[in-house]
Amino acid sequence: MVSMTSTSAPALTQRPLLTDEQLSHLSSDHPLKAAGTADSAMIRTLTGRPAQHAPVWFMRQAGRSLPEYRQVREGIPMLDSCLNPQLAAEITLQPVRRHKVDAAIFFSDIVIPMKLAGVDVDIVPGRGPVLGQPIDSIEAIRNLPELEDSALDPIREAVALTVKELGSTPLIGFAGAPFTLAAYMVEGGPSRDHLRPRSLMHSDPQAWAELADWAARTSGLFLAAQIEAGASAIQLFDSWAGSLGQADYRTYVQEHSATALAAVKHYGVPRIHFGTGTAELLPAMHQAGADVMGVDYRLPLSEASRRLGGGVVLQGNIDPALLSAGWEALATHTDRVLEEGRSAPAHVVNLGHGVPPSTDPQILTRLVDYIHTQTRQK
Repeated sequence: MVSMTSTSAPALTQRPLLTDEQLSHLSSDHPLKAAGTADSAMIRTLTGRPAQHAPVWFMRQAGRSLPEYRQVREGIPMLDSCLNPQLAAEITLQPVRRHKVDAAIFFSDIVIPMKLAGVDVDIVPGRGPVLGQPIDSIEAIRNLPELEDSALDPIREAVALTVKELGSTPLIGFAGAPFTLAAYMVEGGPSRDHLRPRSLMHSDPQAWAELADWAARTSGLFLAAQIEAGASAIQLFDSWAGSLGQADYRTYVQEHSATALAAVKHYGVPRIHFGTGTAELLPAMHQAGADVMGVDYRLPLSEASRRLGGGVVLQGNIDPALLSAGWEALATHTDRVLEEGRSAPAHVVNLGHGVPPSTDPQILTRLVDYIHTQTRQK
């Protein structure tokens, strides 16, 4: 059994959960005030406080690995599913019911705020987000529509429906980080190497700055709507930041991620920042303003903690490939991740990337129970 009280772990660096000023920005029925999510294992751990067990949730836990998800989504396009409040709420709740994870992650997509603003974008099955045309000139960027507050009403409704059912289980809201959104927009769709946005940074820094600022404002509004409607924490996903070197990240990206995170700082909810292939960028990403850093499966948590100075709460980082490697291999790997997590002030268990669509749901359910059992405080 992995002990949560080893003397090798750093002292917990607790922060106040919410100040009176921050509480004033939340409604009286917000789950952090009215439903007890502040004392859940997830929120306690995200804020560096002791919890009864290590909390666990999975990126992409609400999705294609669940037969109930495939059933309710049958025949319904992805973006339509995200913008149907009742359906989005049901999909968000499915993995909580099945796996008993410690938090729900709001079912949506990083291009939803782009879509709600009026950008011509769709999700093409088997390919991903595709724009009607790339947005790669200063003229196209300056003609981008701004996201109106009323356009976010379906998001607020979906979140409200979800948290009503979750009770004391917290909901994590999310948005795409500015670089990832802007990369899709410049490319016009998915890319392996993101050459066009990386080129734009240098060939027309002003155009890049204006596009990334638009993306940052739009993501910030999307996050704020989720928090106001009931999310108890948020995560900023930077799926493609790993294609950047540290100098380019600091020069062209960091300030825009900081803008998105700062947009919701006054609410006081924990803010997680996660990217894939970003081991060399962890300190720069943390300096953008997150409270918790997600770590992908490529870097041991102990090394991530060292790079971050030993005082940052971490999230991660079970390798998704181990979900299909047999229980013995998965349990051994999970024990190692839990042991590595003791190097941080607190540790939220997650995958080092999303749940693969082919994953057997029973493995995830068993894994949640295993983590809870292995880390339960005596």
